Amino acid sequence: MYQATLSRRSYRFSDLRQLMAKASPARSGDYLAEVAADSAEERMAARIALAEVPLKTFLQQLLVPYEQDEVTRLIIDSHDALDFAPISHLTVGDFRDWLLSEQADSAMLAQVATGITPEMAAAVSKLMRNQDLILVAKKCRVITRFRNTIGLPGHLSVRLQPNHPTDSLQGIAASMLDGLLYGSGDAVVGINPASDSLPLLEKLNYMLDDVIQRFAIPTQSCVLTHVTNTLRLIERGAPVDLVFQSIAGTEAANRGFGINLALLAEAQQAALSLNRGTLGNNVMYFETGQGSCLSSNAHHGVDQQTCEARAYAVARHFSPLLINTVVGFIGPEYLYDGKQIIRAGLEDHFCGKLLGLPLGCDVCYTNHAEADQDDMDTLLTLLGTAGLTFLIGVPGADDIMLNYQSTSFHDALYIRELLGLKHAPEFADWLTKMHITDDLGRLRDTAANHPLLLALQGERP
Repeated sequence: MYQATLSRRSYRFSDLRQLMAKASPARSGDYLAEVAADSAEERMAARIALAEVPLKTFLQQLLVPYEQDEVTRLIIDSHDALDFAPISHLTVGDFRDWLLSEQADSAMLAQVATGITPEMAAAVSKLMRNQDLILVAKKCRVITRFRNTIGLPGHLSVRLQPNHPTDSLQGIAASMLDGLLYGSGDAVVGINPASDSLPLLEKLNYMLDDVIQRFAIPTQSCVLTHVTNTLRLIERGAPVDLVFQSIAGTEAANRGFGINLALLAEAQQAALSLNRGTLGNNVMYFETGQGSCLSSNAHHGVDQQTCEARAYAVARHFSPLLINTVVGFIGPEYLYDGKQIIRAGLEDHFCGKLLGLPLGCDVCYTNHAEADQDDMDTLLTLLGTAGLTFLIGVPGADDIMLNYQSTSFHDALYIRELLGLKHAPEFADWLTKMHITDDLGRLRDTAANHPLLLALQGERP
Protein backbone atom coordinates (compact mmCIF):
# COMPACT_ATOMS: atom_id res chain seq x y z
CA MET A 1 0.00 0.00 0.00
CA TYR A 2 1.26 3.46 -0.98
CA GLN A 3 -0.31 6.73 0.05
CA ALA A 4 0.07 10.49 -0.06
CA THR A 5 -1.93 13.40 1.36
CA LEU A 6 -2.80 16.36 -0.83
CA SER A 7 -5.19 19.21 -0.01
CA ARG A 8 -6.10 17.46 3.25
CA ARG A 9 -7.20 14.39 1.33
CA SER A 10 -5.45 11.07 1.66
CA TYR A 11 -4.91 9.04 -1.52
CA ARG A 12 -4.10 5.32 -1.33
CA PHE A 13 -2.69 3.08 -4.03
CA SER A 14 -2.98 -0.66 -3.61
CA ASP A 15 0.31 -1.68 -5.22
CA LEU A 16 3.24 -0.46 -7.28
CA ARG A 17 1.45 -1.21 -10.55
CA GLN A 18 -1.45 1.06 -9.66
CA LEU A 19 0.87 3.75 -8.30
CA MET A 20 2.82 3.84 -11.56
CA ALA A 21 -0.33 4.03 -13.65
CA LYS A 22 -1.89 6.80 -11.58
CA ALA A 23 1.35 8.83 -11.72
CA SER A 24 1.46 8.80 -15.53
CA PRO A 25 0.66 11.94 -17.52
CA ALA A 26 -2.88 11.78 -18.88
CA ARG A 27 -3.29 9.82 -22.09
CA SER A 28 -6.21 8.19 -23.83
CA GLY A 29 -4.78 4.67 -23.75
CA ASP A 30 -4.60 4.57 -19.97
CA TYR A 31 -8.18 5.84 -19.74
CA LEU A 32 -9.21 3.14 -22.19
CA ALA A 33 -7.51 0.55 -19.97
CA GLU A 34 -9.17 2.10 -16.88
CA VAL A 35 -5.85 2.52 -15.06
CA ALA A 36 -5.41 6.31 -15.29
CA ALA A 37 -5.76 8.78 -12.44
CA ASP A 38 -9.29 10.08 -11.90
CA SER A 39 -8.11 13.67 -11.49
CA ALA A 40 -5.05 15.89 -11.74
CA GLU A 41 -4.93 15.94 -7.93
CA GLU A 42 -4.83 12.15 -7.70
CA ARG A 43 -2.11 12.11 -10.36
CA MET A 44 -0.01 14.53 -8.31
CA ALA A 45 -0.58 12.52 -5.14
CA ALA A 46 0.63 9.41 -6.95
CA ARG A 47 3.77 11.24 -8.07
CA ILE A 48 4.47 12.38 -4.52
CA ALA A 49 4.18 8.79 -3.32
CA LEU A 50 6.21 7.44 -6.25
CA ALA A 51 9.06 9.85 -5.51
CA GLU A 52 9.55 8.14 -2.14
CA VAL A 53 9.81 4.60 -3.56
CA PRO A 54 13.37 3.16 -3.40
CA LEU A 55 14.73 2.00 -6.74
CA LYS A 56 15.43 -1.40 -5.15
CA THR A 57 11.69 -1.91 -4.83
CA PHE A 58 11.40 -2.48 -8.58
CA LEU A 59 13.61 -5.55 -8.23
CA GLN A 60 11.35 -6.96 -5.54
CA GLN A 61 7.79 -5.93 -6.49
CA LEU A 62 7.40 -6.99 -10.11
CA LEU A 63 4.66 -5.37 -12.17
CA VAL A 64 4.23 -8.45 -14.38
CA PRO A 65 4.71 -11.83 -12.61
CA TYR A 66 8.08 -13.51 -13.12
CA GLU A 67 6.52 -16.94 -13.57
CA GLN A 68 4.12 -15.76 -16.28
CA ASP A 69 6.28 -13.52 -18.43
CA GLU A 70 9.62 -14.08 -20.17
CA VAL A 71 10.20 -10.34 -20.53
CA THR A 72 10.06 -9.99 -16.75
CA ARG A 73 12.46 -12.91 -16.42
CA LEU A 74 14.80 -11.26 -18.93
CA ILE A 75 14.71 -7.98 -16.99
CA ILE A 76 15.43 -9.59 -13.64
CA ASP A 77 17.88 -12.27 -14.76
CA SER A 78 19.99 -9.85 -16.81
CA HIS A 79 20.05 -7.07 -14.22
CA ASP A 80 23.62 -5.98 -13.49
CA ALA A 81 23.90 -5.47 -9.74
CA LEU A 82 27.43 -4.05 -10.03
CA ASP A 83 26.34 -1.33 -12.44
CA PHE A 84 23.30 -0.65 -10.28
CA ALA A 85 25.42 -0.12 -7.16
CA PRO A 86 26.16 3.62 -7.68
CA ILE A 87 22.43 4.41 -7.67
CA SER A 88 21.06 1.53 -5.57
CA HIS A 89 20.54 3.74 -2.50
CA LEU A 90 18.33 6.25 -4.31
CA THR A 91 14.58 6.71 -4.31
CA VAL A 92 12.79 7.54 -7.57
CA GLY A 93 12.79 11.22 -6.60
CA ASP A 94 16.48 11.13 -5.70
CA PHE A 95 17.16 9.37 -9.01
CA ARG A 96 15.55 12.26 -10.89
CA ASP A 97 17.71 14.77 -9.03
CA TRP A 98 20.83 12.69 -9.68
CA LEU A 99 20.09 12.38 -13.41
CA LEU A 100 19.80 16.15 -13.67
CA SER A 101 23.02 16.76 -11.71
CA GLU A 102 26.46 17.35 -13.17
CA GLN A 103 27.62 14.12 -11.55
CA ALA A 104 25.50 12.16 -14.03
CA ASP A 105 27.59 12.91 -17.09
CA SER A 106 27.72 10.83 -20.26
CA ALA A 107 30.34 8.42 -18.93
CA MET A 108 28.45 7.80 -15.69
CA LEU A 109 25.14 7.29 -17.48
CA ALA A 110 26.76 4.72 -19.75
CA GLN A 111 28.23 2.96 -16.72
CA VAL A 112 24.90 2.53 -14.91
CA ALA A 113 22.72 1.81 -17.98
CA THR A 114 22.59 -1.97 -17.53
CA GLY A 115 21.81 -1.47 -13.84
CA ILE A 116 18.62 0.44 -14.67
CA THR A 117 15.49 -1.61 -15.27
CA PRO A 118 12.74 -0.39 -17.64
CA GLU A 119 10.40 0.09 -14.69
CA MET A 120 12.95 2.37 -12.97
CA ALA A 121 13.30 4.42 -16.15
CA ALA A 122 9.53 4.65 -16.59
CA ALA A 123 9.04 5.63 -12.96
CA VAL A 124 11.51 8.48 -12.99
CA SER A 125 10.16 9.76 -16.32
CA LYS A 126 6.76 10.23 -14.64
CA LEU A 127 8.33 12.77 -12.28
CA MET A 128 10.05 14.74 -15.02
CA ARG A 129 8.99 17.76 -17.03
CA ASN A 130 9.60 17.76 -20.77
CA GLN A 131 12.76 19.81 -20.35
CA ASP A 132 14.10 17.23 -17.86
CA LEU A 133 13.53 14.41 -20.35
CA ILE A 134 15.37 16.39 -23.02
CA LEU A 135 18.31 17.38 -20.85
CA VAL A 136 19.04 13.88 -19.55
CA ALA A 137 18.56 12.17 -22.92
CA LYS A 138 21.01 14.65 -24.44
CA LYS A 139 23.71 13.39 -22.06
CA CYS A 140 23.26 9.75 -23.08
CA ARG A 141 25.70 8.46 -25.72
CA VAL A 142 24.79 5.30 -27.61
CA ILE A 143 26.85 4.39 -30.70
CA THR A 144 26.17 1.46 -33.05
CA ARG A 145 27.75 0.24 -36.28
CA PHE A 146 27.08 -1.93 -39.32
CA ARG A 147 28.37 -0.20 -42.48
CA ASN A 148 28.55 3.22 -40.88
CA THR A 149 28.64 4.80 -37.43
CA ILE A 150 25.33 5.88 -35.91
CA GLY A 151 24.74 7.90 -32.75
CA LEU A 152 27.84 10.06 -32.52
CA PRO A 153 27.34 13.35 -30.61
CA GLY A 154 26.31 16.14 -32.95
CA HIS A 155 25.04 13.72 -35.60
CA LEU A 156 21.56 12.73 -36.74
CA SER A 157 20.78 9.90 -39.14
CA VAL A 158 17.71 9.31 -41.31
CA ARG A 159 15.91 6.13 -42.24
CA LEU A 160 14.98 6.47 -45.90
CA GLN A 161 11.47 4.96 -46.14
CA PRO A 162 10.56 4.49 -49.83
CA ASN A 163 7.28 2.61 -49.35
CA HIS A 164 4.88 1.91 -52.22
CA PRO A 165 1.24 0.69 -51.99
CA THR A 166 1.79 -2.07 -54.59
CA ASP A 167 5.48 -2.73 -53.90
CA SER A 168 6.36 -1.43 -57.35
CA LEU A 169 10.12 -1.81 -57.73
CA GLN A 170 10.26 1.25 -59.99
CA GLY A 171 8.22 3.35 -57.56
CA ILE A 172 10.36 2.26 -54.60
CA ALA A 173 13.55 2.96 -56.55
CA ALA A 174 12.31 6.46 -57.44
CA SER A 175 11.58 7.30 -53.80
CA MET A 176 14.88 5.77 -52.71
CA LEU A 177 16.94 7.80 -55.14
CA ASP A 178 14.95 10.92 -54.30
CA GLY A 179 15.90 10.45 -50.66
CA LEU A 180 19.54 9.82 -51.41
CA LEU A 181 19.72 13.03 -53.44
CA TYR A 182 18.39 14.87 -50.38
CA GLY A 183 21.09 13.27 -48.23
CA SER A 184 18.82 10.79 -46.45
CA GLY A 185 19.48 7.12 -45.82
CA ASP A 186 22.43 6.89 -43.45
CA ALA A 187 20.43 5.06 -40.75
CA VAL A 188 18.96 2.49 -43.13
CA VAL A 189 17.05 2.22 -46.38
CA GLY A 190 14.00 0.44 -45.03
CA ILE A 191 10.90 -0.68 -46.92
CA ASN A 192 7.58 -1.60 -45.32
CA PRO A 193 6.31 -4.10 -47.89
CA ALA A 194 2.61 -4.25 -48.72
CA SER A 195 2.90 -7.99 -49.43
CA ASP A 196 4.18 -11.03 -47.57
CA SER A 197 5.03 -12.80 -50.82
CA LEU A 198 8.43 -14.36 -50.30
CA PRO A 199 9.51 -14.03 -53.98
CA LEU A 200 8.60 -10.33 -53.91
CA LEU A 201 10.40 -9.78 -50.59
CA GLU A 202 13.44 -11.43 -52.14
CA LYS A 203 13.28 -9.08 -55.14
CA LEU A 204 13.13 -6.09 -52.82
CA ASN A 205 16.21 -7.28 -50.94
CA TYR A 206 18.15 -7.77 -54.15
CA MET A 207 17.11 -4.38 -55.53
CA LEU A 208 18.22 -2.55 -52.38
CA ASP A 209 21.47 -4.45 -52.28
CA ASP A 210 22.12 -3.74 -55.97
CA VAL A 211 21.84 0.02 -55.47
CA ILE A 212 23.97 -0.02 -52.30
CA GLN A 213 26.67 -2.17 -53.88
CA ARG A 214 26.65 -0.46 -57.29
CA PHE A 215 27.22 2.98 -55.79
CA ALA A 216 29.24 1.76 -52.77
CA ILE A 217 26.88 3.48 -50.35
CA PRO A 218 28.03 3.10 -46.74
CA THR A 219 24.60 2.23 -45.39
CA GLN A 220 22.42 -0.80 -44.79
CA SER A 221 19.08 -2.02 -46.10
CA CYS A 222 16.10 -3.69 -44.48
CA VAL A 223 12.80 -5.08 -45.68
CA LEU A 224 10.51 -4.71 -42.67
CA THR A 225 8.73 -8.03 -42.88
CA HIS A 226 8.03 -10.52 -40.11
CA VAL A 227 11.13 -12.11 -38.62
CA THR A 228 10.06 -15.57 -39.84
CA ASN A 229 10.03 -14.27 -43.41
CA THR A 230 13.50 -12.82 -42.93
CA LEU A 231 14.76 -16.19 -41.70
CA ARG A 232 13.37 -17.83 -44.82
CA LEU A 233 15.02 -15.16 -46.98
CA ILE A 234 18.36 -15.85 -45.32
CA GLU A 235 17.88 -19.57 -45.98
CA ARG A 236 17.28 -18.75 -49.66
CA GLY A 237 20.54 -16.79 -49.83
CA ALA A 238 18.99 -13.32 -50.09
CA PRO A 239 21.31 -10.38 -49.25
CA VAL A 240 19.82 -9.51 -45.85
CA ASP A 241 21.55 -6.75 -43.89
CA LEU A 242 19.28 -6.16 -40.90
CA VAL A 243 16.60 -8.27 -39.24
CA PHE A 244 13.46 -6.29 -38.44
CA GLN A 245 10.71 -6.99 -35.95
CA SER A 246 8.05 -5.08 -34.04
CA ILE A 247 8.34 -5.85 -30.33
CA ALA A 248 6.34 -5.19 -27.17
CA GLY A 249 6.84 -5.20 -23.42
CA THR A 250 5.13 -8.42 -22.36
CA GLU A 251 5.38 -12.03 -23.44
CA ALA A 252 1.68 -12.12 -24.29
CA ALA A 253 1.92 -9.03 -26.52
CA ASN A 254 4.96 -10.46 -28.29
CA ARG A 255 3.02 -13.67 -28.79
CA GLY A 256 0.44 -11.55 -30.58
CA PHE A 257 3.23 -10.43 -32.91
CA GLY A 258 4.08 -14.09 -33.48
CA ILE A 259 7.46 -13.91 -31.75
CA ASN A 260 9.34 -14.82 -28.60
CA LEU A 261 12.87 -14.26 -27.35
CA ALA A 262 14.13 -17.58 -28.72
CA LEU A 263 12.94 -16.70 -32.23
CA LEU A 264 14.64 -13.31 -32.09
CA ALA A 265 17.86 -14.97 -30.93
CA GLU A 266 17.68 -17.42 -33.84
CA ALA A 267 17.22 -14.57 -36.31
CA GLN A 268 20.10 -12.58 -34.81
CA GLN A 269 22.45 -15.54 -35.16
CA ALA A 270 21.33 -16.13 -38.74
CA ALA A 271 22.06 -12.50 -39.66
CA LEU A 272 25.41 -12.54 -37.89
CA SER A 273 26.40 -15.64 -39.85
CA LEU A 274 26.18 -13.63 -43.09
CA ASN A 275 29.00 -11.28 -42.01
CA ARG A 276 27.64 -8.42 -44.14
CA GLY A 277 28.65 -5.60 -41.80
CA THR A 278 31.91 -3.81 -42.51
CA LEU A 279 32.31 -1.71 -39.35
CA GLY A 280 30.23 -3.58 -36.79
CA ASN A 281 27.82 -6.40 -36.12
CA ASN A 282 24.68 -4.68 -34.84
CA VAL A 283 22.25 -6.55 -37.10
CA MET A 284 18.83 -5.99 -35.49
CA TYR A 285 16.24 -3.29 -36.14
CA PHE A 286 13.23 -2.99 -33.81
CA GLU A 287 10.14 -0.81 -33.74
CA THR A 288 7.84 -0.17 -30.80
CA GLY A 289 5.03 2.17 -29.82
CA GLN A 290 2.95 3.00 -26.77
CA GLY A 291 -0.32 1.08 -26.80
CA SER A 292 0.74 -2.18 -28.42
CA CYS A 293 0.28 -4.19 -25.21
CA LEU A 294 -3.13 -2.66 -24.56
CA SER A 295 -4.28 -3.22 -28.15
CA SER A 296 -3.60 -6.94 -27.77
CA ASN A 297 -5.12 -7.09 -24.25
CA ALA A 298 -1.72 -8.11 -22.89
CA HIS A 299 -0.82 -5.24 -20.53
CA HIS A 300 -1.46 -6.98 -17.18
CA GLY A 301 -2.96 -3.76 -15.81
CA VAL A 302 0.32 -1.89 -16.38
CA ASP A 303 0.18 1.60 -17.88
CA GLN A 304 1.11 1.90 -21.52
CA GLN A 305 4.27 3.94 -21.05
CA THR A 306 5.74 1.42 -18.61
CA CYS A 307 4.84 -1.39 -21.02
CA GLU A 308 6.67 0.54 -23.73
CA ALA A 309 9.78 0.86 -21.57
CA ARG A 310 9.71 -2.89 -20.96
CA ALA A 311 9.94 -3.43 -24.72
CA TYR A 312 13.31 -1.71 -24.55
CA ALA A 313 14.58 -4.55 -22.35
CA VAL A 314 13.84 -6.92 -25.22
CA ALA A 315 15.67 -4.64 -27.66
CA ARG A 316 18.64 -4.11 -25.36
CA HIS A 317 19.19 -7.87 -25.08
CA PHE A 318 19.86 -8.07 -28.84
CA SER A 319 22.17 -5.02 -29.25
CA PRO A 320 20.28 -3.46 -32.18
CA LEU A 321 21.70 -1.10 -34.74
CA LEU A 322 18.44 0.84 -34.58
CA ILE A 323 15.26 0.97 -32.55
CA ASN A 324 12.54 3.53 -32.96
CA THR A 325 9.23 4.36 -31.39
CA VAL A 326 6.51 4.86 -34.01
CA VAL A 327 5.04 7.25 -31.54
CA GLY A 328 1.74 8.39 -33.04
CA PHE A 329 1.08 5.52 -35.42
CA ILE A 330 -1.28 3.37 -33.35
CA GLY A 331 -3.87 6.15 -33.19
CA PRO A 332 -5.85 8.49 -30.93
CA GLU A 333 -7.23 5.59 -28.89
CA TYR A 334 -3.79 5.52 -27.24
CA LEU A 335 -2.37 9.00 -27.81
CA TYR A 336 -5.27 11.35 -28.44
CA ASP A 337 -3.72 14.61 -29.60
CA GLY A 338 -0.54 16.49 -30.35
CA LYS A 339 0.16 17.17 -26.67
CA GLN A 340 0.01 13.48 -25.77
CA ILE A 341 2.08 12.46 -28.81
CA ILE A 342 4.78 15.02 -27.99
CA ARG A 343 5.00 13.90 -24.38
CA ALA A 344 5.11 10.22 -25.35
CA GLY A 345 7.86 10.81 -27.89
CA LEU A 346 10.04 12.55 -25.31
CA GLU A 347 9.36 9.82 -22.73
CA ASP A 348 10.21 7.02 -25.15
CA HIS A 349 13.41 8.70 -26.28
CA PHE A 350 14.48 9.37 -22.69
CA CYS A 351 13.77 5.84 -21.47
CA GLY A 352 15.45 4.20 -24.45
CA LYS A 353 18.58 6.29 -24.21
CA LEU A 354 18.77 5.85 -20.43
CA LEU A 355 18.68 2.07 -20.94
CA GLY A 356 21.54 2.27 -23.46
CA LEU A 357 19.62 2.01 -26.73
CA PRO A 358 20.10 3.86 -30.04
CA LEU A 359 16.60 5.31 -29.85
CA GLY A 360 15.10 7.01 -32.87
CA CYS A 361 11.57 8.23 -33.45
CA ASP A 362 9.04 8.13 -36.23
CA VAL A 363 7.61 11.58 -35.53
CA CYS A 364 4.15 10.81 -36.83
CA TYR A 365 0.39 10.83 -36.45
CA THR A 366 -2.65 9.27 -38.06
CA ASN A 367 -5.15 11.44 -39.87
CA HIS A 368 -7.93 10.81 -37.33
CA ALA A 369 -5.82 12.05 -34.40
CA GLU A 370 -6.19 15.58 -33.01
CA ALA A 371 -2.74 16.52 -34.29
CA ASP A 372 -1.18 18.21 -37.29
CA GLN A 373 2.21 18.87 -38.86
CA ASP A 374 2.88 21.81 -36.55
CA ASP A 375 2.78 19.38 -33.62
CA MET A 376 5.25 17.17 -35.46
CA ASP A 377 7.53 20.16 -36.08
CA THR A 378 7.50 20.81 -32.34
CA LEU A 379 8.30 17.19 -31.44
CA LEU A 380 11.01 16.96 -34.09
CA THR A 381 12.67 20.12 -32.78
CA LEU A 382 12.52 18.93 -29.18
CA LEU A 383 13.91 15.49 -30.07
CA GLY A 384 16.66 17.07 -32.15
CA THR A 385 17.81 19.06 -29.13
CA ALA A 386 17.57 15.88 -27.03
CA GLY A 387 20.10 14.05 -29.21
CA LEU A 388 17.75 11.88 -31.28
CA THR A 389 19.62 9.02 -32.97
CA PHE A 390 17.58 8.98 -36.17
CA LEU A 391 14.27 10.00 -37.71
CA ILE A 392 12.22 8.87 -40.69
CA GLY A 393 12.40 10.32 -44.20
CA VAL A 394 9.29 9.86 -46.35
CA PRO A 395 8.63 11.68 -49.65
CA GLY A 396 6.48 14.68 -48.73
CA ALA A 397 6.05 13.33 -45.17
CA ASP A 398 3.03 11.35 -46.47
CA ASP A 399 3.44 7.59 -46.44
CA ILE A 400 1.18 6.46 -49.28
CA MET A 401 1.41 2.78 -48.30
CA LEU A 402 0.87 2.95 -44.53
CA ASN A 403 -1.47 5.98 -44.81
CA TYR A 404 -0.06 8.11 -42.02
CA GLN A 405 1.87 11.36 -41.70
CA SER A 406 5.57 11.26 -40.81
CA THR A 407 8.60 13.45 -41.52
CA SER A 408 10.07 14.29 -44.90
CA PHE A 409 13.54 14.58 -46.39
CA HIS A 410 13.07 18.35 -46.06
CA ASP A 411 12.35 18.01 -42.34
CA ALA A 412 15.72 16.32 -41.94
CA LEU A 413 17.36 19.22 -43.75
CA TYR A 414 15.59 21.65 -41.41
CA ILE A 415 16.68 20.04 -38.18
CA ARG A 416 20.25 19.52 -39.37
CA GLU A 417 20.57 23.17 -40.41
CA LEU A 418 18.89 24.44 -37.24
CA LEU A 419 21.09 22.48 -34.83
CA GLY A 420 24.23 21.96 -36.91
CA LEU A 421 23.79 18.18 -36.96
CA LYS A 422 25.85 15.97 -39.27
CA HIS A 423 25.28 12.76 -41.20
CA ALA A 424 26.97 9.54 -40.16
CA PRO A 425 30.61 10.32 -41.04
CA GLU A 426 31.08 7.55 -43.62
CA PHE A 427 27.83 8.51 -45.33
CA ALA A 428 28.80 12.20 -45.27
CA ASP A 429 32.03 11.35 -47.11
CA TRP A 430 30.04 9.42 -49.71
CA LEU A 431 27.62 12.33 -50.24
CA THR A 432 30.56 14.63 -50.91
CA LYS A 433 32.21 12.13 -53.22
CA MET A 434 28.96 11.78 -55.19
CA HIS A 435 28.62 15.59 -55.46
CA ILE A 436 25.33 15.52 -53.56
CA THR A 437 26.70 17.79 -50.82
CA ASP A 438 29.58 20.24 -50.73
CA ASP A 439 32.50 20.13 -48.31
CA LEU A 440 30.36 21.83 -45.65
CA GLY A 441 27.60 19.23 -45.95
CA ARG A 442 25.16 21.48 -47.81
CA LEU A 443 23.09 20.12 -50.69
CA ARG A 444 24.33 20.88 -54.18
CA ASP A 445 22.29 21.31 -57.34
CA THR A 446 21.98 17.94 -59.08
CA ALA A 447 22.67 17.78 -62.79
CA ALA A 448 20.48 15.68 -65.09
CA ASN A 449 23.39 13.34 -65.79
CA HIS A 450 24.00 12.54 -62.14
CA PRO A 451 24.75 8.80 -61.80
CA LEU A 452 21.80 8.23 -59.47
CA LEU A 453 19.38 9.87 -61.90
CA LEU A 454 20.76 7.82 -64.75
CA ALA A 455 20.27 4.71 -62.66
CA LEU A 456 16.60 5.60 -62.20
CA GLN A 457 16.28 5.74 -65.98
CA GLY A 458 17.79 2.28 -66.23
CA GLU A 459 21.16 3.49 -67.50
CA ARG A 460 24.50 2.60 -65.98
CA PRO A 461 26.83 5.60 -65.57
